[in-house]
Amino acid sequence: MEKKKPREMTGAELLSMLKSSINLKSLGGVKCEELKLMPQDLDWWRDAKVGMFFHWGLYSILGRGEWARFNEQIPKEEYEKLAYEFNPQDFKMEELTGLAKEFGAKYMVMVTRHHDGFALWDSPGSYEDFTTFKTGAKRDFVKEYVEACRKDKMAVGVYYSPMDWRFPGYFDPEGLPENAALMKKQCYEQVEELCSKYGKIDIMWYDGGWLAHKGSDTSSAWFWEPVELNKIVRKYNKKTLLNPRSGYEGDFYCDEGSHEITGKMLPVPWEKNMCVCSGASWGWMENDPVSDFNWLIHMLVNVITRDGNFLLNVGPDKNGKLSKEVTDRMREIGAWLKKYGESVYGTRGGPMEPVDGVYGATSKDDQIFLHIIDTKEFAKLTVPFEGYTVIKCDTFDGKALSFTQNEEGIKITLPASCEEPDMIVRLTVEGKVKKRQNEEIYFTGKG
Repeated sequence: MEKKKPREMTGAELLSMLKSSINLKSLGGVKCEELKLMPQDLDWWRDAKVGMFFHWGLYSILGRGEWARFNEQIPKEEYEKLAYEFNPQDFKMEELTGLAKEFGAKYMVMVTRHHDGFALWDSPGSYEDFTTFKTGAKRDFVKEYVEACRKDKMAVGVYYSPMDWRFPGYFDPEGLPENAALMKKQCYEQVEELCSKYGKIDIMWYDGGWLAHKGSDTSSAWFWEPVELNKIVRKYNKKTLLNPRSGYEGDFYCDEGSHEITGKMLPVPWEKNMCVCSGASWGWMENDPVSDFNWLIHMLVNVITRDGNFLLNVGPDKNGKLSKEVTDRMREIGAWLKKYGESVYGTRGGPMEPVDGVYGATSKDDQIFLHIIDTKEFAKLTVPFEGYTVIKCDTFDGKALSFTQNEEGIKITLPASCEEPDMIVRLTVEGKVKKRQNEEIYFTGKG
């Protein structure tokens, strides 16, 4: 039987259909059946729901964001001297992985090399040995990270940027093809190192495939040849999840930034990537304000009820340390997830569509969890509800709630007050809730 071809959809059509604020990066990537994972290969990731990202590198010394070298046009020689200041002697990777565990993350993503070209591991493929192993620290932080992740039983994700500002050929690949080829050679060798030296890599998280800061990751696929690049990944790790930012279509999509999430559930696997602080920078900035707890919980809820994952970023300083305000907030979210995790981990969005600013739902087995962020508005609504008969309705801590169900849906009488940012109501239904499956959609990237 011939495999059904995916339905093609433009990014504009997606936004129109879903009336969504979600902005998926790198639509229209190169397709390759050989690289494509089966939907069940993503089940562990979709069950995990929550991850912790961290951006750490030479830019953490300056404290002006990970783009400081380019934005300020810092001369190459001046910037590279910072490599000998990057020597966090008292840093233990277990501090970060331990925080991720307390936060409730089931996977992590470490920035192993950003656009400045500085590699945080022992990388023979690094142009001019621009690595932590050959400079001040004399350490392989990727090795330390992978070992600490596995000790804490978290899946291992590595971020890698193919582009490198040190190469003039990046800014003019056609005019300086030999120099650009050196950058591409470094990319291929370093991706192979990351996938071959540290055991199983669960997620390969690319960023920055566009050339000369123009176009998109997908418009530069002619240069990077992402199918060939990702065949290297699959050679060592056949089930590694790939994001779409190398120019290959990938296994899941990304929405980056701190903008609000609205609209319907997405029909494809996706991940929200954002910072616990203001979002002005992914890397460390002194006095960067930490986001409000209630707002972060609302963001998490708005993501998972739209069937997405939540990857929250922290930016350690040059010593690998985080402020007390950041660690306190991450632990505060972790305490919330420890209490309400049953309504998050292992769930899928739905079955009912979310209502912006009011509620959404997650489900698993015979349970539907209504996540209510505006109880006053919710009290006015009848929740559309087809296909399931509710046999029990209670608060998350087991207090029975009165309800009525008819052809229009279900009407629930909520408790008089709720101090939580997300009031969770549990509906127990006859039979099991149908597990939401991905649709076979290929986003062309056209407007």
